[in-house]
Amino acid sequence: MEVINLMVPVITIDGPASSGKGTVAKLLAKGLGFHYLESGAIYRALGLWVYRNYGDTSVDESEVVKLIATMKLQFTEVGIILNGENVTDTLREEFVGMLASKYGSIPDVRTRLLQFQRDFAKEPGLVTDGRDMGSVVFPTAKLKVFLTASAEKRAERRYKQLQLFNKSATIEAILQDIKTRDEQDSNRSVAPLSYDSSFNVLDNSDLSIEETIAAISNLYQKS
Repeated sequence: MEVINLMVPVITIDGPASSGKGTVAKLLAKGLGFHYLESGAIYRALGLWVYRNYGDTSVDESEVVKLIATMKLQFTEVGIILNGENVTDTLREEFVGMLASKYGSIPDVRTRLLQFQRDFAKEPGLVTDGRDMGSVVFPTAKLKVFLTASAEKRAERRYKQLQLFNKSATIEAILQDIKTRDEQDSNRSVAPLSYDSSFNVLDNSDLSIEETIAAISNLYQKS
């Protein structure tokens, strides 16, 4: 039985790839003293785990679901640990993001991982980011934000992020990847990237991280 702890305040920040939701959510959680859940890392870890087991070969959906039971994931101070290995940097690779979007569209996968995510809602509160945190995982969240920015601005941010990790990529290739992921995430049959009138839509194309956090903090105080 799937359970949501309604007594714990939850802030969800959904949005497309490279909208800055992860950085914003993590810093917001730290400022509020709340727990933090990066849901995208769960799906990225699954994508990487499937790749480690099957490589580039086509994988049957049932096999992907079975692998979830063998995936041991930990969020620690030193990083994200997948079956004993620190995979924090690897999870940022572009190909892993594409795999996360691909396997995250499988209905049984999202069902299996649903309660796993909801269990992160503990006192004093939770800030979480992803694609369907407010629409599916925490539909009764105290504050639901849809954070977005233009595809061009998101590609620019992703390019700068990869440079920090000495990863080679071109803005053109990143922009195409972002558009492809937007298409996949928005049109998948299960839990597509979307929002309704219960969300607060925030376009941060021209906002700094600090300004974005301040805007969301203000929304939370008013919620």
